Amino acid sequence: MEYLSKNPYIEFKRFCKTLILEDDPQLIEEYKKVHAKGAVWPEITQGMIDVGILDMEIYITGTRLFMIMDTNPDFDHDKAMAELATKPRQSEWEAYVSKFQRTSAEASADEKWQLIERIYKLEE
Repeated sequence: MEYLSKNPYIEFKRFCKTLILEDDPQLIEEYKKVHAKGAVWPEITQGMIDVGILDMEIYITGTRLFMIMDTNPDFDHDKAMAELATKPRQSEWEAYVSKFQRTSAEASADEKWQLIERIYKLEE
């Protein structure tokens, strides 16, 4: 689900997504290490920046991941995800992290991560 920030100083769109990991504590710990500071391949972070992603955070509870993705105000999600899939090493990265996820090695990031619909916001 997307929405525009109403912060008078920063304008961005936010998307929230979810993904389920394999129910294996060892794999989950390894997945966390793969996403530790400095561990994500530089081509992956550069690809995200290139398509208009300003910031991204991933949270975990059990086997469920929750992503918060802040983007440029004119960000077109479908177009950007299609472009991201063509970036250097992106398909290699998706195949690499698929061993942790309940998904196939051939799935793109957009196919794995499901958009979540926002149903409540404080002061709205």
